[in-house]
Amino acid sequence: MNTPNAPYHRPLYPPQQRLNPWVIRLPLLTMTGLVLLILVLAMLVAGYRFIHRGEIYPGVSTVLGVDLAGMTRQEAIAALSDRFTYADEATFTFRYEGRTWDFSAADLGVKLDAEATVETAYQAGRGGSWLDDLLDQFDVRANGYPVAPVVVYNQTYAERVLGEIAANYINQPVIDAALTIRDGQALAPPSQVGRSVDVAATLSVLRREILALHTHSEINLVINETPPVVWETASAADRINLALSAPVEFYIDPADGTGRGPWVAATASLEDMLLVEQVQHDDGTAGYEVGLSLDQPRQFLAELTPELTSTPQNARFTFNDDTAQLEVLQNSVNGRTLDLERTVAQFEDAVFSPDPANRRVRLYFSDLLPAVSDTATARELGIIEKVAEKTTYYYGSSAARRRNIQVASANFHGLVIPPGGEFSFNEWLGDVSVESGYEQGLIIVGNQTITGVGGGVCQVATTAFQTAFYGGYPILERVEHAYRVGYYEEGEGPGMDATVYSPIVDFRFLNNTPYYLLIETYLNPSNSSLTWKFYSTSMNRRVVKEGPTVRNVTPAPSPIYRANAALQSGQVKQVDYAASGSDVYIYRTVYEGDQIVIDREEFHSHYMPWADQYEVAPNDSRING
Repeated sequence: MNTPNAPYHRPLYPPQQRLNPWVIRLPLLTMTGLVLLILVLAMLVAGYRFIHRGEIYPGVSTVLGVDLAGMTRQEAIAALSDRFTYADEATFTFRYEGRTWDFSAADLGVKLDAEATVETAYQAGRGGSWLDDLLDQFDVRANGYPVAPVVVYNQTYAERVLGEIAANYINQPVIDAALTIRDGQALAPPSQVGRSVDVAATLSVLRREILALHTHSEINLVINETPPVVWETASAADRINLALSAPVEFYIDPADGTGRGPWVAATASLEDMLLVEQVQHDDGTAGYEVGLSLDQPRQFLAELTPELTSTPQNARFTFNDDTAQLEVLQNSVNGRTLDLERTVAQFEDAVFSPDPANRRVRLYFSDLLPAVSDTATARELGIIEKVAEKTTYYYGSSAARRRNIQVASANFHGLVIPPGGEFSFNEWLGDVSVESGYEQGLIIVGNQTITGVGGGVCQVATTAFQTAFYGGYPILERVEHAYRVGYYEEGEGPGMDATVYSPIVDFRFLNNTPYYLLIETYLNPSNSSLTWKFYSTSMNRRVVKEGPTVRNVTPAPSPIYRANAALQSGQVKQVDYAASGSDVYIYRTVYEGDQIVIDREEFHSHYMPWADQYEVAPNDSRING
């Protein structure tokens, strides 16, 4: 207790303040309420979930208009399956060039995935925290929750459908226009544009339509086209058929003065000549060009040419010793030959001519000029003097042999050999036959003398050899007789003869001067002589002969008797005379001035021993041959 005048004492502890009971209770009440609220909400959630356990929450529906609230998964699946008719009712029409193919969405792989759709609906308001689920459930109930149906599109079905359409109705390979020849006729099957369905591009369009759940769509098939490289061959076929429409004829115009021909190229031959080639165009396409190989007609005409060729004939002359001028003995004659290239050039035009009258090819000719014209002068040819002369004798020859010497020697009279030219006795002798004016006489064949055509020709060949020998001309070919013959040894002795037997055995020499060489032949029946003269320009040649040197002499064999049915008993006819066998050597040296141009050239002749030969009656006991 405090008295009035007592000292003031400060209390040890401050006096406690009076507290407001609401200050303490309000926080406690808030916390408690919150806890209670949460408990209530939890109970509500648990209860709501319990009530709708295994069911879809109220407010959940589908865009198909099916209310799924309160349904179990199985009930919802059944309800959706009954309600989803899109796959069967929706139609898609594929179109191409007026043709159509209709399919349902189900045919193209469209179907409802009811389980996935229901699972989406069932999970509405589930799956989060309890508070999130509570809020979602209230929202679904209050505002609704539409669930889009899960539609499955299995593109494999559509690919298979499009593949069948493509394979059965649309796809086709690209085909180039062809060109064939069958039985002489050209065929031109048409080209074809390659075509195929672009499945991937068409599926892309289809997918957009399906995802939009259109109940009917028309879809133009996307088509890829491949043009052929060769579009057409009809024009080439027409050209081939024109070429094979008729044969082509080669003919000689009457103005060309021959009755030969015509020659026909049959259509089968023309077909072999055709050239059919593929050509590329600037735009990348290709076509065919039809031409003609000229190898066959060129070869045919080349083979025909020798038959149609006439050889030009040089002029023949005699030399006038008084005037030193040439006198024309025989005029020159132009030859002619087929102008092959000019003729061939017409052939292709004729083959492709539509006018049958123009399917003929004229043979054209060109002139062959003689090397020596009859207008040539002695000075131009270098024939200004005699350069060689030789005479042989044929005493005792039969009339037939004399006649043959005359006929044969005439073939060489007036002949001109060009500079560097080769003289061939057989070339100018011609055909030795009765038709050519020759008569039968004795000729040497093998190891006997028999009757044949042309006996005496070797007298002319021997004279030609001796003239060329002394003219200093190179001897290219010379063959001696089988045995020594007296006709050819007069004056020169053995080893200076030459035999010929066309076309096997020839006598040839070379005019190795820069001047023409004129040959003249003269027959003198009064003294049985044959003379050859050579005219040209002298090369100042001098010929030195050595020989004959005779070696290896062998005696003649015993006489030979042969049967001749034309002879009577006791008759004997001697047809050949005995001669000893031997080897004879002649040597020739040719000078031009002081220079040797042919150095000691050897001419070797081997002669067989030869028996006297007789013809007797067939019953003669002496017959031994």
